[in-house]
Amino acid sequence: MLNLFDLSLLVNGFPMAKARKKLAAIVGISEDKYAQFTDDVKKEILEYHLANNPFYKEFIGNRVTNTWTDLPVMQKKDLQRPLAERLSNDFTIKNVYINKTSGSSGAPFVFAKDKEYHALIWANIMRKMHWHGVNYNKSWQARFYGMPVDFLGKTKVRIKDFLSHRFRFNIFDSSDQALEKVVEKFRNKKFYYINGYTSSIVLLAKFLQRKEIILKNICPTLRVCVVTSEMLFADDKILLEEQFGVPVINEYGSAELDIIALEDPEGKWLVNAETVFVEILDDDNNPVPLGEEGKIVVTALYNKAHPMIRYEVGDRGALSENSTAKYPILKKLTGRTNDIAILPSGKIASGMTFYSITKKLFDDEGNVKEFVIVQLKPNTFEIIYTSDNPLTTTETENIKSAFSAFLEPGLTLILNRKKTLERSSAGKLKQFTSEVIS
Repeated sequence: MLNLFDLSLLVNGFPMAKARKKLAAIVGISEDKYAQFTDDVKKEILEYHLANNPFYKEFIGNRVTNTWTDLPVMQKKDLQRPLAERLSNDFTIKNVYINKTSGSSGAPFVFAKDKEYHALIWANIMRKMHWHGVNYNKSWQARFYGMPVDFLGKTKVRIKDFLSHRFRFNIFDSSDQALEKVVEKFRNKKFYYINGYTSSIVLLAKFLQRKEIILKNICPTLRVCVVTSEMLFADDKILLEEQFGVPVINEYGSAELDIIALEDPEGKWLVNAETVFVEILDDDNNPVPLGEEGKIVVTALYNKAHPMIRYEVGDRGALSENSTAKYPILKKLTGRTNDIAILPSGKIASGMTFYSITKKLFDDEGNVKEFVIVQLKPNTFEIIYTSDNPLTTTETENIKSAFSAFLEPGLTLILNRKKTLERSSAGKLKQFTSEVIS
């Protein structure tokens, strides 16, 4: 059988054979030598950019950088300048892989990876997905990501998806009629796994629940579901596994970097220690002990085209106390660093608080399909939702009581029912936003 996925990477100039050989050498390093190996690679990529990247030298400036933790933390705003100004001396726009972030965090930008690094990323992704039986050259993917609306863009994506053994569904239409067509496609296509945005996949599961359908019963080839880009709640994971009839795997990644963590078959959220280096820092950019929560900061260990050194992803989380240099474990992912609400009393609540309260209330009623929450003022929150029926007086009072009990009394809630929710151009759903300037 022709390996179309490998062929498409090769045609685009990504040296996969070389990447797999390098990855095998990395994976083969013993546990007792891995910390020193990582330190050596960190030093190499730092020295390369200090010698070959004018942008990074300017970014470092006159700072004293005797140790790794002295290095400044990079943020998206630091990179929002023309890409050509950020490339290393050996690279141009024509000989690198270029892409851009979706902007769901509020700070979109264009980034670049050298082709050897991009090949190494794909070699590692394919290795990790093989844990779950996925073969990119053979396993068909049901893909729930965004799609261009223009004919040319849509055609390019369809061709790319075909070469990658993927079929992409339109996640911008979650009506019952559209979801009926999704289910029908599963009846007639031998999908091996599902991959895509959590919110869209949860919508499909809720539809299946209403229709009393187990997806694996109508698509026996289905083996696993991989959710990414948005928070996965424990209740939603249970729902997905019940309605799909397959294990649900949590992926955490960043387009400008790589997969950052992926659940293994035993349920451990293993951090990618092969191609990136992950740190958890406090608000003063100091490392925190294992088990403690902080900002997630990541270094791309092999990207020579563009410096991504101590790059603040924009999320918060914690590494497990059982982490080692070779096998770091993501203990928890608690959401974006800017997903916080400052209440009138001065109390600070993470966006997760609102998700948990509102999801529980809505899910109990079984009426609301999706929702987003916007903090308009310290004491005012707008809940924008889609539902089969308007909320009843009892449902409304239950929501107000929950906000009062879990947060503080006196909050004003504006309930705004809409036909559809606004997503980013990539199809992501940002479930909590604060418009209050802290």
